[in-house]
Amino acid sequence: MKTIGLTGGIGSGKTTVARMFESYGIPIYIADIEAKELMHTSPIIRKELQSLLGDSVYKNNQLDRKYMADKIFNDSALLQKVNQIVHPRVEEHFQSWKKKQNAPYCIKEVAILFENGSNMRCDKTILVIADEEERIARVMNRDKVTKEKVIERINNQWPDSKKIPLADYIIKNNDLKETKEQVKNLHSILI
Repeated sequence: MKTIGLTGGIGSGKTTVARMFESYGIPIYIADIEAKELMHTSPIIRKELQSLLGDSVYKNNQLDRKYMADKIFNDSALLQKVNQIVHPRVEEHFQSWKKKQNAPYCIKEVAILFENGSNMRCDKTILVIADEEERIARVMNRDKVTKEKVIERINNQWPDSKKIPLADYIIKNNDLKETKEQVKNLHSILI
């Protein structure tokens, strides 16, 4: 089964696009959700995160996401160490999940597909893009945050201009009807 990597900047609508593929019976693996789950359930990840960030990273037997975010937000070296703990476990989990699927291909949605080199383990990649104003409005609405906060998050990510040359396919997601048509056409190509 082929692995199709799906990514896009914050507010681009990559999860919406993933769900559109899912409507065609394509299995979807959302790496961020699985990573969060594994950080709660994996004793190995827990031990390594506590060793790196201190015992306080878990409170009442749950990962303290705010504590972790505060520790790594402005420390790229620490963030990289956290990623080195979590990402290999997520990849193992994905490979195990993939073996149980039965479809011509599966979608692996990864927020930082190109940034962390996951694209190298995909047969093809799809980049979801949208106009910046649209992205800002979506995230402000979804996360109930200020425009400044959204722009700060966008600026912490690779720009689309850096990801476009690396992607096999681009889906422009400004208009839902047009996006559905692009997904339908791309699904025909991928099967």
